[in-house]
Amino acid sequence: MTRHPSRPLPGQLVRAALAGGAATLLLGLAAPAASADTDPAAPSAASRDAAHRAAEAPKNLDTLSRFFAREGAVTKAAADPRVEGRTVPVYYLSPDFVAGKKGAPIARLEFLASKAVSSDGQEASLWTVRQGGAWQVVNIATGDDETHYARVGAEKAPGGTVFHEPQINAWYVLDDRDGTHARVLPLDKDATRAVGTQGTSVAAYRERVHKAYADKLPGSAYEKSGKAGGYDEPAPGPKTDDGGPVTVTSSLAGAGALVALGLSGAALVRRRGARQRG
Repeated sequence: MTRHPSRPLPGQLVRAALAGGAATLLLGLAAPAASADTDPAAPSAASRDAAHRAAEAPKNLDTLSRFFAREGAVTKAAADPRVEGRTVPVYYLSPDFVAGKKGAPIARLEFLASKAVSSDGQEASLWTVRQGGAWQVVNIATGDDETHYARVGAEKAPGGTVFHEPQINAWYVLDDRDGTHARVLPLDKDATRAVGTQGTSVAAYRERVHKAYADKLPGSAYEKSGKAGGYDEPAPGPKTDDGGPVTVTSSLAGAGALVALGLSGAALVRRRGARQRG
């Protein structure tokens, strides 16, 4: 895979993995070409169905078998992965919102996610984006955060937008049911630490993220210094039982992943595998 250490990452997915934590499987996509339809509107039912079918494609199930077998917990032959539940849209904190652009939505659609489960109970999230007119899986990450928090958010604020602030690995739901006093509500412990148990107003949340990240957006001196975006070299990957490599990233990296709020890998996401849900 070609790597571009100094290239910014606008319109690319943030890879949800850190060294020794959430394993992420590189699926061989050229990172600069990997992009999602980042329409802020909710994807149609047809799009969700198409993404779900893409996740269930035989080649992806085969890759999942290798993914679940990467640490020897189960063999590839015995992994028997399946995709279960609904495919959900995943929104990330919007760079335009952070920058304070008038009318910018708080979050934007980045990819669709499907939950996969192995025969021994391991869980993974398949990230799917639309490329060349077709839905393709571009990333597999350990755990089920994306579908889990979509469900939790729907229970807490029906109809609200669930979104992720990757810089602190926090999940929220935007509750705007009353139409006048929208609030950002926490869905996990990281979010609770950021906005309190009762959440915060959209204006207060904007002030917080602007102060934290506005000087680190693409095009900033921070990004141009090489601290934001770019690619970290992967750690040596383990071998599957059939001899094929499964590459596990050492930190937030690039292939097929997105979000334009580029901070250094160490600053972006804590170990996903060790997270505590609130």
